[in-house]
Amino acid sequence: MRRKFLPPVVLSRQEREALEAFVSCGNKNAREINRARILLLSDAGKKIQEIVDLLHTSRPTVSTMRKKYHETDYAHILDILKDAPRSGRPVEIDARVEANITMIACSDPPEGAGSWTLRMIADKVVEMNLVDGLSHESVRSVLKKTN
Repeated sequence: MRRKFLPPVVLSRQEREALEAFVSCGNKNAREINRARILLLSDAGKKIQEIVDLLHTSRPTVSTMRKKYHETDYAHILDILKDAPRSGRPVEIDARVEANITMIACSDPPEGAGSWTLRMIADKVVEMNLVDGLSHESVRSVLKKTN
């Protein structure tokens, strides 16, 4: 299988200065720093394997970053260092559910109980059809945020 040839990375003076400043100071995401270093080393004429050896990263990481540099439209060079948004796990407990959990916890406990327990609150929220299922730990974390 033949690999697609990508032209070498050639940074402008402003891009190089922005990347060098990004790498040299402040607290940054390690992935973003590594991506900036990949671009700087590529601009310096280093081969993919040399970059892999210097940064202790993988070949696909270097190739992907170089490809991203050539194929992505960006307003500023630092924009291509960021991770793409990820879908992630959907939020199960939104503000409406949190408000109901707090309301239940502040209300009078059910008949025969001295106070609301986390498990009782979780059962009540499920009974109200606000969520399909809820653990007592989720209730605890919601209530901890409100304190």
